[in-house]
Amino acid sequence: MKLAKRMNRLGTETAFEVLAKAQKLEAQGKNVIHLEIGEPDFNTPENIISAGQNALSNGFTSYNPSPGYGDLRDVIANEINTSRGINVSGENVIVTPGGKPIMFFVMLALIESGDEVLYPNPGFPIYESMIEFCGGTAVPMKLHGDRDFNIDIEEVRSQITSKTKLMIINSPNNPCGSILGDSELEQLANIAKENNILVLSDEIYSRFLFEGEHNSITTFPDMLSRTIILDGFSKTYAMTGWRIGYGVFPKDLVEPISRLVTNSVSCTASFTQQAAIEAISGSQKEPNLMVQEFKRRRNLIVDGLNSIPGFNCAMPKGAFYAFPSISGTGFPSGVLANRLLEEAGVALLAGECFGKYGEGFLRISFANSEKNLNEALSRIEKFIKEN
Repeated sequence: MKLAKRMNRLGTETAFEVLAKAQKLEAQGKNVIHLEIGEPDFNTPENIISAGQNALSNGFTSYNPSPGYGDLRDVIANEINTSRGINVSGENVIVTPGGKPIMFFVMLALIESGDEVLYPNPGFPIYESMIEFCGGTAVPMKLHGDRDFNIDIEEVRSQITSKTKLMIINSPNNPCGSILGDSELEQLANIAKENNILVLSDEIYSRFLFEGEHNSITTFPDMLSRTIILDGFSKTYAMTGWRIGYGVFPKDLVEPISRLVTNSVSCTASFTQQAAIEAISGSQKEPNLMVQEFKRRRNLIVDGLNSIPGFNCAMPKGAFYAFPSISGTGFPSGVLANRLLEEAGVALLAGECFGKYGEGFLRISFANSEKNLNEALSRIEKFIKEN
């Protein structure tokens, strides 16, 4: 079978590959601690589950409008207006089966051969994959370890060309846990306006913020009309398997993106949308407690990593990942990640899975129990001392 050449440009998400390898080892009897996958280790709150079950019982099993149900779109808009301090309506919202389709549809709608797209590196690997799949040129915005994994504004400015069409930002960031402060956001907004660049702002971890308050680039003058916000329910409400996310779009993009939804997935599952209404409108007690627990785990994992010879881990300000430098161990990150899985039974990811500037780092998800995190730290330390 001869595949289309564009398939050679399509990457993958290594977390799922490592998960499969770890599960294969488990099937052979090896005990593995999972720190590779970016998934909250909490159950979906009961009120959300009940809303989904009730929706199924009440007939929410049919097609619905491609952009999503109007009542959910209105609820999302109200939440966005409250949390971001902006003014959008349900007409700006498109609901999709997860957050990734927003990335995919935006690239398909906007990027042509020769267009350049700035994206964070280290960063979520699907950004680069989708840019190149759609025929664009991926231009990495380096997140500097010596700047707490933040950008150098002048460096970014020097990367702008007449071909730059889109800029992707992600705050809090996966894999680094870093955030863009108000100063960086304002300067990026100015760059976007000066050069007529659209912005895709991935804010999926906005509720997983351990220090300060979340700010969106849409709050700066004239940015709402040139920014797409990506958000969803997978992380905040532990709804990864429900597959529901959304984008908030400038008005001119709503119809073409909705058309892409129609031509690909038709619509997002009806019953999950009813559950999503409950997620936003119902009690926030459990999601808030989950964030508090992740903050406690963050402190545990960072302190533990920094006690291991050769490791140096910055304190992440958001998301639920640690991104330690392992340059002091003498191991390339890919080699160390593989050996920790196969020999120590700790599944994590090599930094280069998130781009070329991730070499020399590991990504560790602390979405696991305190007991398992302590055991993982013990296994890593033992391996390092013995090798």
